[in-house]
Amino acid sequence: MPVDLAVTALNGVRRALQKNATLLTNSGTLAIGTMAAAGLGLIYWLLAARLFPPEVIGKASALLSVMGLVGLLGEAGLGTLLMGEIVLHPGKERGLVAAAASVGVALAIGFALLFVFGEAYLNISTGPIDGWFEGVAFVLGCCLTVLSAVLDQALLGDLRSTGRMIRQVLFSTFKLMLIAAAAAAGYASNAAILLTWVAGMLASWIGVDLLTRGGARHLVGPPDFPLLHTLRRKVFDHYTLDVAVQTSGLIMPYLVLILLSPAINAAFVSLWMLVSMASIIPAAMATALFPVVRASPKQSRHNILLSLMASLLFSLVFAAFILTYSQQILAVFNPAYPEIAGPGLRFLGFSLLGLTLKFHACTLARLNDTMRKASRWFTLGGLLELCFVVAGAKLDGLQGLVIGWTLAVSVEGACAALTLAFAMKLDTAAGPTHQAPPPVASPSET
Repeated sequence: MPVDLAVTALNGVRRALQKNATLLTNSGTLAIGTMAAAGLGLIYWLLAARLFPPEVIGKASALLSVMGLVGLLGEAGLGTLLMGEIVLHPGKERGLVAAAASVGVALAIGFALLFVFGEAYLNISTGPIDGWFEGVAFVLGCCLTVLSAVLDQALLGDLRSTGRMIRQVLFSTFKLMLIAAAAAAGYASNAAILLTWVAGMLASWIGVDLLTRGGARHLVGPPDFPLLHTLRRKVFDHYTLDVAVQTSGLIMPYLVLILLSPAINAAFVSLWMLVSMASIIPAAMATALFPVVRASPKQSRHNILLSLMASLLFSLVFAAFILTYSQQILAVFNPAYPEIAGPGLRFLGFSLLGLTLKFHACTLARLNDTMRKASRWFTLGGLLELCFVVAGAKLDGLQGLVIGWTLAVSVEGACAALTLAFAMKLDTAAGPTHQAPPPVASPSET
């Protein structure tokens, strides 16, 4: 009898695995790629912090943060569109991907040139672009960032997440090798760091194409702009919400560079990167609420509370860790960082509490199909963050900037908590939607 039960159980597991093979394969490879990229990215910045002067790290990280912002703006929700629409238009996939990539790259060029010429016009002394070569590399990097974002989502929509995993690992590996080679050759400039990202992205797509026997080239064909035009409204609201939520966080390293100094920004980015990586946990839990609540609307209150409490507990533990060990963490990156930053970064981890509440309020807006209304409030919140950051930096340097950021995010979190409490009281969290949302927030590729 026990043997028969064991055989029955194993057969049941096998049938379940076979039934959900596509889901398990794609989600598993996506998770592996993300974790590998995060780990290799951490090693990249540890190595860069040890081999390059703080001023170089500060300028390069600021420029990469702007590149991430241009990537967000240029992507324009096109990647999200491809994730949901590729399988619904058999035979037209390549044209849709090509049209989306073309629009995204055109937007990236426009935003990148606007930043380059704007910085040159303002003549910012601490600006990260020191000449025409870095300007050209920056524009190229923005184009590749948007192109990678769109094509990565296309791979997911086409249920080929293995290709995305390979690209993520190759990109992280190539740029790690390139940063070591640049340091060994004595090219210790922010242009060298920027070029490791540009060359790494380009090489990663060449590598994917070779390893998948033309898989990257087969993604695109003649652009189908009419089809793309008919689908333009499907993700606009999700896109505006993503921009409203993520913009201020993406631009923070650049603000620190402009408001304080490149050296201070180098120390700031070290802990800022860890906070961004930690935010993946509450962001993922908030995103996972969407299908869970939609599948079990009667359990929405319980599921939201469970996700929120678990996320807040994690955030509190992380904040305590940063508060206690911020100086030791900075020393791991570079022995000079603790003296450069002083005690000013020890409160940075507490901003994760407010971010956690924002993530869940963002998911609630997606559930209730109120993204456009919510994006207005999140835009106001982003402006509040920027105002508090600037005021804090002017009043008390790095510590004032961190406190200003944390206070602004906490105010937003309190408002989000009230919204969540009111929504759960009315039991409206299970409102219908028609499209799965993109991740509510994530750090740029590390």
